[in-house]
Amino acid sequence: MRARQEQPVDASVVEATTISSVAGLIEKALRTYGCDPEPLFAEIGIDHNVSFDPNARIMTTKVQALWKLSVEATGDPGFGLTAVEQFQPAALYGLGFAWLASNNLRDALGRLARFSRFVTPFLKTYLDERGNTVDMVMLGPEKWPDFVYAAGDWGMGIFLRMCQITAGEHIVPVRVVLQRPIPPCSDRFNAFFATPIEYGAPDNRLCFEPHLVNQPLMSSNPELARINDQTVIDYLARFDRSHITMKVRAHIIEQLPSGSPNQTSIADELHVSLRSLQRKLKDEGNTFKSLLEDTRRELAMQYIWEKHRSVGEIAYLLGFSEPGNFSRAFRRWTGCSPAEFRETA
Repeated sequence: MRARQEQPVDASVVEATTISSVAGLIEKALRTYGCDPEPLFAEIGIDHNVSFDPNARIMTTKVQALWKLSVEATGDPGFGLTAVEQFQPAALYGLGFAWLASNNLRDALGRLARFSRFVTPFLKTYLDERGNTVDMVMLGPEKWPDFVYAAGDWGMGIFLRMCQITAGEHIVPVRVVLQRPIPPCSDRFNAFFATPIEYGAPDNRLCFEPHLVNQPLMSSNPELARINDQTVIDYLARFDRSHITMKVRAHIIEQLPSGSPNQTSIADELHVSLRSLQRKLKDEGNTFKSLLEDTRRELAMQYIWEKHRSVGEIAYLLGFSEPGNFSRAFRRWTGCSPAEFRETA
């Protein structure tokens, strides 16, 4: 492993915040060891009651400091896994409920990757399907010398726990990759993930067999998933003033039933020039065209599972001028028509 202490701290990490419920889970985990969490919270400067406020966020540097003190106080390098044991989907608020209502694990993992900024913006997550498995990938902050491995362990553990809550305890990855070095309690990690683990890797990965992530979930509810998605989008647009993508996505969804969204009108609603909007989206790796396409595709995959909706109604909700245009777009996204997709769903 390279000497991380020589790396500068990224300014974006310093400014990042984390949902308050993470502190609550750490507090519960500390109590299982007989540790009083209040002195640790006070030492770092975290209000002990903040975890009860769903709208509160905590500076991520403080949360990392809390992870560090918790590992030291308990003497357990596997403390992150203990925090996973305290987890319930409600701790992720709208994102947790949307996950439970997802069509399948692929849909759920994609939702997590799309909205990971809701938990904290300093972690990058995405789905990698280039190999023979579907991989949930999480990248820790490369320019943060004080990153606590327990936080990464918790993140990967939460991903797996959510999969098991929604699809069953039998869901285990075929391979696990972690950035952290091998811990002294590696047997505990092996038991938790129930699969071979590769340590000291460039990224964190849970690798699943494709057939597992494609199985329909008993708790699937596309309409409920969409409602909670919108809750998360609205939340992100409120708290993350520097992140333009979620704000634009929220306006696209609002305008879709009225026809194809117009980036000039959205720029006006955001009180920025069209050129400024385009530049900000580019800085975040997006364009208006790609964001419109992605939003339509994501919504289409939710609407198509609602079999009471006709293809014509879905086309209208997505802002297409006629069903034929929607059907051609759907075939481009999935390789089959809406009717064919419904027959195999």
